[in-house]
Amino acid sequence: MSRLPPFRRDELDDTGRALFDRIVETRPAGVLDAAGGLLGPFNAWVAAPDLGRHLIELGTTLRFGMSIDRRLIEVAIITTGARWHAEFEWWAHARMAREHGVADDVIEAIGAGTDPPFTDDDERIVHVVARELATSGRIDDATYRDAQARLGDRGMVELVTLCGYYALVSFTLNAFAVPLPDGVAPRWGAMKSP
Repeated sequence: MSRLPPFRRDELDDTGRALFDRIVETRPAGVLDAAGGLLGPFNAWVAAPDLGRHLIELGTTLRFGMSIDRRLIEVAIITTGARWHAEFEWWAHARMAREHGVADDVIEAIGAGTDPPFTDDDERIVHVVARELATSGRIDDATYRDAQARLGDRGMVELVTLCGYYALVSFTLNAFAVPLPDGVAPRWGAMKSP
């Protein structure tokens, strides 16, 4: 059960309604539950709509306005979500990773916290960067050199920002005990610390 009540559009002030509408316009059709409430981190963000507006815009930029291939973006997102056992993030983005060409055995290994059997070196290095950031908040020199050689300076800034944003999403989901959609089984079980 979520720690926040479900915020319905008609219960929000003008700023909250504008954000609610923006979320629904820019996200997949499944962003609303059967009762018309927002799923994922979005319910929390309409509780603080001035902040939420910026988070929504940053998320849109990170998913659609970067130089990094979408397949690699999804590897970074699921690596970050797996580190924090963010069930909703995993549920949403493991599917997207698959849709964008990440192999099932790689996705499964990331979720299990084991070394993925990468056949693509770009996926491997993005995973290592995301894992190092999620573990220590740093990237070691050899990893950085390898990643920077592949992604360039712009790509590195984008990747680090992406990982930070999805750590924030994970914290939002976990702190407010955001539930999975009805009928979806959790990847890691009951809410617990990783």
